[in-house]
Amino acid sequence: MVAPPDKARHDHAPPQDDLLWARSLHYSHSGTPGLIGVSAGVRQGEILAVTGPRGCGKSTLLRCLAGRLLPEQGEVWFNSVPVHTLGAAARERLRRDRFAWLGPEAQLLPELKVWENAALPLLLAGTPHRAARRTACAWLERLDLDVFARKRPGALNRGEAQRVALARALIAEPAVLFADEPTAPLHRAERTLLLRTLTTAARSHGITVLLATHDEETAAAADRRLALLDGRPAGAAAAGPTTEDQAACSLSA
Repeated sequence: MVAPPDKARHDHAPPQDDLLWARSLHYSHSGTPGLIGVSAGVRQGEILAVTGPRGCGKSTLLRCLAGRLLPEQGEVWFNSVPVHTLGAAARERLRRDRFAWLGPEAQLLPELKVWENAALPLLLAGTPHRAARRTACAWLERLDLDVFARKRPGALNRGEAQRVALARALIAEPAVLFADEPTAPLHRAERTLLLRTLTTAARSHGITVLLATHDEETAAAADRRLALLDGRPAGAAAAGPTTEDQAACSLSA
């Protein structure tokens, strides 16, 4: 007798040395397979690069691991918490309190000063204004952005804006930072600077990083890699589609 899906999802506990762990994730976008049987694990303080060409499932995997998407099959565990069974409100709290997200665009609020953009997670969490400002300015100084603290985002170039977004992501010292193609829009010098500051800050504060990238130089900054191709681990993709995959593709067609 097959166990109901919710019960089956509780059958496997995560490895004890992994802070974030996923097993056999499946997800589809409007019927088109996005992830097919992907498993991953990352330890505290580790930087894991999720690599592969555009459209291979990197962003989908990060969103499932961060609780932004619920996998159709499979499990996601964070520090022994089954993320895949949490309700929307609990997942939102987890993302706010323990996770941070850095995308390819800074998405700074133009009406706020640079330090206010960096301090936003603290201000929204109720940190006193003066303390939030002090912490934000300290992060901006570490990222060589303190001269811009009182300016508006319009005064920044793209690389500077992305480093402010990095300060905003790191300011609350999250357990996990999900960085989805954070260097994609940057030229080489800015990309190198962003990566150096990201990896240095993550290692000095014990922050786990999931770094999705199609760029070889960006991936080289990580401790380890997980390569995806066509929604599944690159080795499995090279072996060809399984019967399950063929059925999924046939349904999506």
